[in-house]
Amino acid sequence: MRANHSSPGTRIGIAAVAVAVMGLSGCGEGPGRDGRDGRDAALRGDDRPLAAETGEPIDRSIQSFLDGALPEGPAGTVVAARDGGLVHCRGFGLADREKGIPARCDTVYDIMSMTKQFTAAAVMKLEMTGRLRVSDPIGAHFAGVPADKRDITLHHLLTHTAGLDDEVAGGEDYDPVSREEMLSGALGSTLRSAPGAEFHYSNLGYSVLAAIIEKVSGVGYERFLADHLFGPAGMTRTGYVLPRWRRDEVAVEYDERGVPQGRPYEHPWAADGPHWFLRGNGGLLSTPRDMFRWHRALEGTRVLSGRAKREMFTPHVFVGAQDGIRMHYGYGWGVVRANGRLINEHDGGNDWSFGEFARFPDHRVMVFWISNHAQRAGKWDLVERNKELTFGIERRARD
Repeated sequence: MRANHSSPGTRIGIAAVAVAVMGLSGCGEGPGRDGRDGRDAALRGDDRPLAAETGEPIDRSIQSFLDGALPEGPAGTVVAARDGGLVHCRGFGLADREKGIPARCDTVYDIMSMTKQFTAAAVMKLEMTGRLRVSDPIGAHFAGVPADKRDITLHHLLTHTAGLDDEVAGGEDYDPVSREEMLSGALGSTLRSAPGAEFHYSNLGYSVLAAIIEKVSGVGYERFLADHLFGPAGMTRTGYVLPRWRRDEVAVEYDERGVPQGRPYEHPWAADGPHWFLRGNGGLLSTPRDMFRWHRALEGTRVLSGRAKREMFTPHVFVGAQDGIRMHYGYGWGVVRANGRLINEHDGGNDWSFGEFARFPDHRVMVFWISNHAQRAGKWDLVERNKELTFGIERRARD
């Protein structure tokens, strides 16, 4: 069984992003590119409808960089956007080697811990409608909360400062654990630290948030996201089980030996999605094009209000410092300001796949890249190349 291990304090996370930015020189803005053509409705940053791209735009500068930077062997998709337009969206390698299916802009991938930003956005949406507050103690939503956990608030869960111990109370992604069993384990466990005292990256905390979203909204976690986030953003290809993907659209994942591990939903799942050690903190499936649509929706206010976005992207909790750069965590996002530049980012990884989603709001640039085969033992590791790839793509997208 694999682990859904994506922590901003490890791999690229927040620290490596900051270090990479320090090595970047200021680049010229240059004219914006636009890959618009197609028929689906999505959102511009100004909330006007814009035909979503159905082709695969290629930026020659980005493609030339990738041709030199990517090792021979992995597969995945790279997206770059600027000023609300899709600059580059193209796959590399094979999404399914056994059938010879290439990776594309619309290939479906497990986005892993990037799921957390959608859980955080759902909490923001419920706060916008007055159905909860991030200052709520969890006892406002669950009965029988033990005394040592009565001070845990939704803010603590969102910022990984609740003190929950994933090693003690959590489990493997595919353990057949119900919502009630997950909550019982979380509430009955011993805390690593007092609520609000320390940052400890916690997948379990985001599963607890998913349970709160269900309880407050009265609908399932995925259904709430589909109705209130994905639908308004024009994201028709994101979810656990609600989208009706063809099997050949979904990428097969490969381990470090190159052995196929199947598609994400071909592992033990409940009928309505992953079991509760994965739900809410990881496991959502999406396409690179849909992730671009999400970025574009975040530039406007149709999905989240300006106030909700400010709250989500506020650097609430100090995570650490490296080379004089201070790194923070917001709600479901890492928040870094380095060398005068703001970066909102989150990666996602498991034993087989890896991806990065980085937004540079000062320049309205977004980079998303993902691979269904992140490592080959003794040959290459895309996790280690994250900052080279992410900032190489970003630089060319805004030049």
